[in-house]
Amino acid sequence: MSFEVKTQEEVSFKTATMKTAHLYMIPVPLGETEISKVLPASNKDIILSIRHFIVENIRTARRFLKQTDSQIDIDSLTFYTLNQHTSPAELLNYLQPVKEGFPVGVISEAGCPAIADPGADIVAIAQSEGIRVVPLVGPSSILLALMASGFNGQSFAFNGYLPVDVEAKIKALKFLEQRIYTEHQTQLFIETPYRNEKMVETILKTCRPQTNLCIAADITLSTEWIVTRSVAEWKKQTLPSLSKRPCIFALYG
Repeated sequence: MSFEVKTQEEVSFKTATMKTAHLYMIPVPLGETEISKVLPASNKDIILSIRHFIVENIRTARRFLKQTDSQIDIDSLTFYTLNQHTSPAELLNYLQPVKEGFPVGVISEAGCPAIADPGADIVAIAQSEGIRVVPLVGPSSILLALMASGFNGQSFAFNGYLPVDVEAKIKALKFLEQRIYTEHQTQLFIETPYRNEKMVETILKTCRPQTNLCIAADITLSTEWIVTRSVAEWKKQTLPSLSKRPCIFALYG
């Protein structure tokens, strides 16, 4: 019979973390923003208690953790990759540390994990396994854009990416616009940054003159730009360059 020998440090860490062996949803900045400006200090304490991370991109996750605390020992951490190719069996295995008494953190590329980012599947499995899921406070470009738009915050929908095909995109825009007027519901969506300007062009050609469009670019960054105008008003203005800038688009009547 053999016994696993643990150091006092390992025993102490296990004892300290067992009470908080949950799945933590860890927000990150939306861009090159100082962490202290968008994340509460309490997040750092939780992050430093975690040694197992489920991440969208290991390189950027490691960079975020180093920015959180330059003294963190990255090599002592375990990273599991989460993307569209990760199987349900792998996801279940990623939660094994929680069952053994260790907390696990989920980190996406930007903003809040599982909101317009991978993470929902691992949360669903955690919930089905009876694991407590703890969402930490952090920036969500969707909610921040809605807050600054002046649109209906009681009823809204985030529609992700609209179709790339022009005809399908026009059809989708007309459908969303119809919901604005029949349900009084704010409609939000995003586009690949290099197609932002084409998206605006299509919106202005497709939507009614009185429909309001909010363009929210570079949210929380020093170049943040959030403006709401009617389609008719937008047509009279010269837009700043939106190429390669992360944007949220919102429509309302």
